[in-house]
Amino acid sequence: MNVQIRRVTALALVMILALFASATYTQFVKASALRQDPRNARTYYQSFNRDRGPIIVAGKAVASSKRVKDDFGYQRRYSKGPLYAPATGFFSVVFGMTGIEAAYDEVLQGTADSLFLSRIQDLVTGRQRHGGGVELTLDPDVQTTAWDALGDQRGAVIVLNATTGEILAMVSKPSFDPADLAGHDTAEVNKIYQKLLKNKHNPLWNRAISGNLYSPGSTFKLITAAAALESGDYTSESVLPAPVTLRLPGTEVDLGNMGDSQCSSVGEMTMIQALAISCNTAFANLGMELGEDALREQAAKFGFSQALSIPTYVTPSTLGEDMDEPQVAMSAIGQFDDRVTPLQMAMVAAAAVNEGVIMAPHLVRTLRNSDLSVVKTIDPVPFATAISPSTARQLRAMMVQVVTSGSGSRAAIPGVEVGGKTGTAEKTKGQPPDNWFVSFADDGDTRLAVAVVVEDGGKAGMSGTGGAVAAPIARAVMEAAMAK
Repeated sequence: MNVQIRRVTALALVMILALFASATYTQFVKASALRQDPRNARTYYQSFNRDRGPIIVAGKAVASSKRVKDDFGYQRRYSKGPLYAPATGFFSVVFGMTGIEAAYDEVLQGTADSLFLSRIQDLVTGRQRHGGGVELTLDPDVQTTAWDALGDQRGAVIVLNATTGEILAMVSKPSFDPADLAGHDTAEVNKIYQKLLKNKHNPLWNRAISGNLYSPGSTFKLITAAAALESGDYTSESVLPAPVTLRLPGTEVDLGNMGDSQCSSVGEMTMIQALAISCNTAFANLGMELGEDALREQAAKFGFSQALSIPTYVTPSTLGEDMDEPQVAMSAIGQFDDRVTPLQMAMVAAAAVNEGVIMAPHLVRTLRNSDLSVVKTIDPVPFATAISPSTARQLRAMMVQVVTSGSGSRAAIPGVEVGGKTGTAEKTKGQPPDNWFVSFADDGDTRLAVAVVVEDGGKAGMSGTGGAVAAPIARAVMEAAMAK
């Protein structure tokens, strides 16, 4: 009898231990995977049935939650939704999350490790859990100025504090209102989303950091110039051949300058002069002299082909692969298969004005508790030393020449050192070019880096140029930022 009791007891003990082990494995080891399983409806509803924290710009919530009387409990709302949509993204019961809503979901839900003490307080007091806050680096005045200056044209504007890497403005047009996707009527939300997807101008793209990347046009000449200066074989005063046309090797194609213009009456000019008037033949020839490897290596130092998060994902900028000489010539002037984001080109300008150092671009300044006290501050960190201080000084002087006596004169600001580079990126024959202006401004206290792109020549259409269409937009946002 005692033997049987011992066996039953042992069996019961084994079963209890097995149950304990199973429960422990489920609750601790598998907990995270189970929470994230898309089939877990309980977690899905919990994420909406919670007071999600705000996304904040200059002390004001541009995204927040309000209580509603339905199964979800709370609904996301957005202040000036289209203006800030490229940064906030959306939070939808149907289509999930994008932008900062996705990148800092755990903070906004209140489940992040950094908010552990807050969760303990909620547990002790019995208070309902509230999400934390995310404060952005955007400056509302600069953001609004960029939005207004771009007007109803398609394109993007991005403004960096070159000293810290903070993103002061990030505008993409056309935009959308995240509030339209935050509704709880799933049929209506789906209808709106499908309409956005079918819009030929792609309002859901964040053109400043992703989307269908742009040809940089002549703004890429900054990278070609940097590669030449870094080689040690050239200075800004080096004399370059600048013919009226340049026969591309092995072809019957003659590359000309904009409007078939003549860069120099004597067929040559200094590099600083060539950049000021954006001479195609001079820089295409320079690119072939440097070679594909030099251009690619210099572009990589600026951030091309590298993964970057701000914390939202930035699509890497790229060059063509295995280029022959004519393709290298075209790449050196920003054509062929060069593809960039406006953020990438702003980073090039940042290196010029910041002694060669690019600070890591970032969109978030602080993470906050549910009572909005600061939990973590995002400190500036270097992204890369793209060029030497000597190269930076020469490139900076060359960009200043573009504004003072070249194609970027419409970006000049009295009392502020402004440098820039225009770009008119050709596309399919008969299609208006994209207009660029990449610039910096330094008033002694603040260093800015800016990139503006206006698609299809904006209101100017086929006659649009970077100097006429994009440079005034850059000037407006630089003035707004310098007014602080």
